[in-house]
Amino acid sequence: MSRAPPCFLLLSLAALAGCSPRPDEPTAAAGPGPGSQAIASEIPTTPASSPATPVVAPPDFTALVQRVGPSVVNVTASGRQGSPSSAAAPIPNDPLFEFFRRFLPPDGGGADPREFRSRGVGSGFVIDAQGHVLTNAHVVAGADEVTVRLAGSKREHKAKVVGADAQTDVALLKVDAPNLPVAPVGDSTRLRQGEWVAAIGSPFGFANTVTAGIVSATERSLPDETYVPFIQTDVAVNPGNSGGPLLNTRGEVVGINSQIYSRTGGYMGVSFAIPIAVAMDIAQQLRTEGHVTRGRLGVGIQEVSTQLAQSFKLNEPRGALVTAVEPGSPAEKAGLASGDVILRFGGKDVVEAADLARLVAQTRPGTTLDADVWRSGQSRALKVTVGAAPAQRVAKSDTSPGVPGQQSSGRLGLAVIELPPAGRRALGVDYGLVVQGVQGPNTDAPLQRGDVIVAVNNQRFKSLEEFNRHVAQASPGQAVALLVRRGEAALYVPVTVATG
Repeated sequence: MSRAPPCFLLLSLAALAGCSPRPDEPTAAAGPGPGSQAIASEIPTTPASSPATPVVAPPDFTALVQRVGPSVVNVTASGRQGSPSSAAAPIPNDPLFEFFRRFLPPDGGGADPREFRSRGVGSGFVIDAQGHVLTNAHVVAGADEVTVRLAGSKREHKAKVVGADAQTDVALLKVDAPNLPVAPVGDSTRLRQGEWVAAIGSPFGFANTVTAGIVSATERSLPDETYVPFIQTDVAVNPGNSGGPLLNTRGEVVGINSQIYSRTGGYMGVSFAIPIAVAMDIAQQLRTEGHVTRGRLGVGIQEVSTQLAQSFKLNEPRGALVTAVEPGSPAEKAGLASGDVILRFGGKDVVEAADLARLVAQTRPGTTLDADVWRSGQSRALKVTVGAAPAQRVAKSDTSPGVPGQQSSGRLGLAVIELPPAGRRALGVDYGLVVQGVQGPNTDAPLQRGDVIVAVNNQRFKSLEEFNRHVAQASPGQAVALLVRRGEAALYVPVTVATG
């Protein structure tokens, strides 16, 4: 059994001793000493007419802990995995590896060099009298045995994994035990930035540990996390807190602690929780259907940058820019096209591309909703019937070979070659220009060697000369939008036309 690292005393005893008054110093009870009147005259006073600045004191969480603490459980998951020596070791100090690390460190052991028993510890909480427990999907991922221990008890209960959804990191467990304390569920949509919140969990295996802080942000989008508008807090969470509840000051669960930003593996001041509204919806689907159903449009989207907004004649950078429409998809049937900017969906504003992904995913397949689209400098209204999302797929990387004969598009500073016929068939395009290099005004543009340009300002072309004619229509210094194919992905890249 691993043991907790020793604690270190961070306060200096010498500093504490220095805070005590010396015997020859007057105390507050001794009254004013010599010269105190002169000192007092230098202290500015607040006029009686000026309102006093309100002081916000931190709340007392004792009642909250007494109310919710018993419903928080310790979750232990174990399973057999391959030898750890065969796994790729993380690169030390690699920020990409450390970024948004999950809380669950494996702890393997076993005599068989080809196989070992992994054991992970997390947290969870009871959501109903039937013994259903919410936790994180990554806590129980790959486990063949899950046990739950109630707060203040040494007795462990075997738990059944009803279902888990990796895309939202939510798992639902079932424990057969009577009279379990239930955590009250609140409304995560009412959370506000600056509001006090608390977390209860088992960091490093220390069960029923309480930490507190404030909400730093709501509906935070994270890299590679499409379906969850995370609650960001500065509540201290550490390995073992995964799956535990985030609570408001009324003692209601408003989130599930899920991720941290860390370069060390431990807490560094930023943590993220899944809103309880999202988690309860996932739990209900897992309980009744055994799987999660999400809506789908069949489009590729990207953010609208300032330059792209300028090229599409939008007043401000907002919305989700459609980069590709899948043939036969709900988007194509609704009349959506590449280059459209979706500004509203189902009566809700689309500020960022991630907003659209979440709104579509949360829509039940078969539902018809209104979509406000910006196209060719004008607003249009479309009716979209949302389809059902298939199982998650991983797109294969595809590179398009070039051919000799590199040419230049002088006004953009691009070195390009024509996409050969085999590459055109592979991408399903009539013509394209493969980027070989970037210089001049677009050195910092997000173009990559091997990108295939298939349109400029939504205008297709069939030769480099035609491409240059489209570019020539733009004024010097103006931004134009290149539609680029990068493997199986399509995206718009803003570039600037050279001056002079």
